Amino acid sequence: MGNEAIAYGALESGVVFATGYPGTPSTEVIETIARLKPEVFAEWAPNEKVALEEAAGVAYTGLRALVTMKCVGLNVAADPLMSLAYSGVEGGLVILVADDPGPHTSQTEQDDRYYGKLSLLPVLEPADPQEAHDLIKYAYELSERYKVPVILRTTTRVNHTTADVKVGEFVELKREPRFKKDIERYVRANMEGNRKRHRWLNETLKKVEEEFSSVPFNWVEGDGEIGVVVEGAPYNYVHEAMAKLGLKFRVLKLSTPHPLPRKLVLEFMRSVRKVVVVEEGAPFLEEELKVVAYEAGLSVPIYGKRTGLLPLEGELTPALVRNALLEVSGRKSEEYVKPESVVRAESLAPKRPPGMCPGCPHRGSYRAALDALRDLKLGRYSVPIHGDIGCYALSLLPPLEAIWTEFVMGASISLANGQSVALKKKVIATIGDSTFFHNGIQPLVDAAYKNLNVLVMILDNRTTAMTGHQPHPGTGGSETGRNFREIDIEALVKALGIGYVKTVDPYDLEETREAIKEAMQVEGPAVIIARRECVIPVIRRGEIGELPVVIDDRCTGCKACVLLTGCPALVYEPETNKVRIDELLCTGCGVCNQTCPFDAIKFPSELR
Repeated sequence: MGNEAIAYGALESGVVFATGYPGTPSTEVIETIARLKPEVFAEWAPNEKVALEEAAGVAYTGLRALVTMKCVGLNVAADPLMSLAYSGVEGGLVILVADDPGPHTSQTEQDDRYYGKLSLLPVLEPADPQEAHDLIKYAYELSERYKVPVILRTTTRVNHTTADVKVGEFVELKREPRFKKDIERYVRANMEGNRKRHRWLNETLKKVEEEFSSVPFNWVEGDGEIGVVVEGAPYNYVHEAMAKLGLKFRVLKLSTPHPLPRKLVLEFMRSVRKVVVVEEGAPFLEEELKVVAYEAGLSVPIYGKRTGLLPLEGELTPALVRNALLEVSGRKSEEYVKPESVVRAESLAPKRPPGMCPGCPHRGSYRAALDALRDLKLGRYSVPIHGDIGCYALSLLPPLEAIWTEFVMGASISLANGQSVALKKKVIATIGDSTFFHNGIQPLVDAAYKNLNVLVMILDNRTTAMTGHQPHPGTGGSETGRNFREIDIEALVKALGIGYVKTVDPYDLEETREAIKEAMQVEGPAVIIARRECVIPVIRRGEIGELPVVIDDRCTGCKACVLLTGCPALVYEPETNKVRIDELLCTGCGVCNQTCPFDAIKFPSELR
């Protein structure tokens, strides 16, 4: 896989420190390094900002470090990124940021090449797993040659594509870590020093640009009057389209979007009659090419996303690229027709919207919250329930339809804080344990400091579940088996001086509901920690207990259990007007047992 290839390349470069925050499509890089070479300090950080700052500390000493994150993670790390560009590094530092055009698993389709332009740092982008492996090795050489961090921008198709990759031996660099005091370089409170470092950075970028004009990762191939400038995974689509259509183009394949190698680009544009730009994300390359052409007095037409040849939104596909190349060639575009076998398969396959797993503890937390509001005679549309980033965001779907908002890590508490002031009533925030450590502590500090009228429900499922069950400070776990200390969430919250703090089991609906009712009547901040381990690790350990059964002569077919929980293990049979429990899916959480108004769902032990 592309992420595994990146991990191999990092280890072949002598990386001794790798960190980041888990986020699809970047997660497997750290996991692979930890698996292949546990002696490397490959561990997760609480968030991307902390990860980048820690890696910078390592790179300052002359050792090589790696930071990984998904596209939106660089927003969190943007603050240190800007200052880090001024200070530069001694040991190689690569920042892997995985963009997600589509988007498949992200809040936005942001294009992080612009961060390279903003921070004045080099950006590299591979087209396939082999190039990802090779480029990260070059990135470390580049970083140390010019003493700047290097951004390696990937996209989902490269991160998660699998291919044969030629790898080498892991390297251990015999370096003695040293850190030399240098006020002008490392202290940003020095304004005169900042101006000097800015000038140094601009001059360094010019040198990098010169180097990029002759690196083997950029090349020209093919022939024709029409030029194609392409970067990243779409290079493969261009090749496929040319082979299928029998068209000839002169192709400039780029892996160095920033700084753009002007000399190479100008030579290419002077050799063709018009240019097509094929790139994932925003029209970054297209805009850069137009600037270069204008400044050189070239009148060559340049087509791409800004001109409407390719869409500004969504992920590129071979069909989109093929039609773009047909259009610029003066030929009629082709309408994509699904193969009959695909149409038939889609008609037979049931619709499977995303949903919480059977036995997910978050289902109990939200069911209890909605029931508590009902008991308090507060309509479900009168008290906002803010969500956050994690599996529990699936509570937006029927039948729970619980959360009202969800957009960035930790914002549930911040939004609740603000609305408690605006609406002059108690507002609910729900946040996962890993997200709480990522960016939820600070807004909770603000709620405690200002005595804001919020209820914060920390949904502690003991892992970073959505991205594949990575450890975090609240679990005490380690990716490489090191012994870390578990941070007690309840003790941490109580240390803020919040008066009402209670830990409950979300599988116990009554206990959780009553705690929420109490908390809603507390003036000022209140915190409920709904703690129950994610059911997936429990299943993997084979620790599921007895499963409930439906007593047919009590079941009236009212479907309350189905409609109140949405658990996929509950199946309503219209022929019998009964509900049955799918034993292959049921995990024995017992939430349905507590929602049946006719006591028709029982555990076998209750019937003895």
